Amino acid sequence: MAVTVWVDGWQMQCCGEGFAAGGVVSWDLVRVDPEDYADVVGERWAPAIDFREEHHGQEPDRVAVSLEVLTIVEVHCRYETSPGMTAFPVPGTAVLVPVEAADGWAEVRPGVRFAGYLVTARLA
Repeated sequence: MAVTVWVDGWQMQCCGEGFAAGGVVSWDLVRVDPEDYADVVGERWAPAIDFREEHHGQEPDRVAVSLEVLTIVEVHCRYETSPGMTAFPVPGTAVLVPVEAADGWAEVRPGVRFAGYLVTARLA
């Protein structure tokens, strides 16, 4: 059975390890509410998200698993800044780019910023 995992770009840039389609990863996963990602990935893709990869938090419900990576999609979107200087994703601006490998860095795309990855995987 395949699952879809959200991987934050900032976590990969900070201390994540690169991965590629066909490879095996060992990740700590936390179950998510897919709607939390609708503004970033779009209404079409958000319902598919089952988990997020997490290696900074202390969530008591995170589970360590080994997964075989099936597909990787970079997610880029436009961000706006609120009066309190908080950046938030603008709904409907997602740009999804299939890639073979991920290292936390993505080619700059006009008008959008790299947010993270949608990864489909299955238990290894």
